[in-house]
Amino acid sequence: MIVLLRAALPIFLAMVTGMVGTLVITSVLGNHETVALAAFAVMTAVLTPATAAVQGALRGLGPFVAPYRDDPGAAVPVVRDARWLSLATGTLGALAVICVPVLARVSGVPAEVVGELGLLPWCLAGYLLVFASTGGASTILVALGRSRDVLWPSLTFGLVLSVLTVVLAPRIGLDGVGVAWLVAGVVAAVVASLLLRRALGRPIGQGRPRMTEIVRLARVSVPLAATVLIKFGVLGVVTFAAGTTGARDTAAHAVLTTLTGLLMLASLSVAQASVPEVARAGDPAAARRANRAAALLAVAGTLAAALALLLLGERVLGLFTGDAAVRERALALLPLMLVSSLADAAQAVHGMGLTALKRSGASLAYFVIGYGALLAAAVPVARTWGITGLWAAMAAANVLLLVLQGAGFRRHSARVGAAEAVA
Repeated sequence: MIVLLRAALPIFLAMVTGMVGTLVITSVLGNHETVALAAFAVMTAVLTPATAAVQGALRGLGPFVAPYRDDPGAAVPVVRDARWLSLATGTLGALAVICVPVLARVSGVPAEVVGELGLLPWCLAGYLLVFASTGGASTILVALGRSRDVLWPSLTFGLVLSVLTVVLAPRIGLDGVGVAWLVAGVVAAVVASLLLRRALGRPIGQGRPRMTEIVRLARVSVPLAATVLIKFGVLGVVTFAAGTTGARDTAAHAVLTTLTGLLMLASLSVAQASVPEVARAGDPAAARRANRAAALLAVAGTLAAALALLLLGERVLGLFTGDAAVRERALALLPLMLVSSLADAAQAVHGMGLTALKRSGASLAYFVIGYGALLAAAVPVARTWGITGLWAAMAAANVLLLVLQGAGFRRHSARVGAAEAVA
């Protein structure tokens, strides 16, 4: 467990530093021009799931690289294959981002907001391609046991984005944000590439695409990306359903959703750190031991944050809203939100455990079941039981997902070492 904690801490810090730039952008635009902030919100509605899908696909590379921890140079062919796959997924994400102005017009977004987008979609599309060009450097570094290195690209990105945003956004608005985001992405990509080359001990170089090997990577990576898209999509529908319950309930839902994202940072970092340990396990007992330790650590971290939130509920909620009625509503729903977060934390570890076993397709199937039920129930539940019913439904969906993912991991981990034993 100590090994997992040491590996997870840099990943956690990288996630936190990665959020700094976005917070600075929101603050600067909020004090610069309301229309620009609204346009940025429209942009992030597509950028966030697109980026998450690309990141999800790249995280599927971990189990293919982890076996080379003792001989990193031998992983270079896999890294080359990963680069081709990541460029393909990054291109799809970039195309989605470029289409934001069209989607916004079709969706009825005011013309002044759409017009404010300017160069931002093109700059962010360029950022996604630059990010994809690293070939999942952070995932590969974690798989090679160098999780400390993942902090530096993220820290670099956050600092450069923050500084350039403060300098450029007040002068040229969202175009400045786009330039800042693209430049920060390029600098962070250079740092990540240098760290990856040092970890591998040799240049990566160029290589012709090995289609058979790329398909093997895609069988793990693509279902993982699809899982992320399903989660974001269904939670978007839940937010829409919450919007039908009244202004204060909608605001309370928004606050709780933000807090949920913060609570999940610990479990996601532990889940990523556990992939190499599970992937390198030689038998079912070792794989389950690593997964169990990760689940306990993720739940413990989430529980500690949850207890702090319960004790400081009023003060924390006061940072997000000045409306006493909204704070009261959110405070009443905290227990349900925390149950949902704890179940989500544990299922995330089991889901990444399945990815480590190269069984992300099974995890995708479980998400279709668990979040498919939530999708079907969201609007009827909101109309009948309001926001309380919605958070109860989300908690139930995450508990169901925890059961499915846990049972699935146990079933698939029983095959660990079987191929070696036959050989």
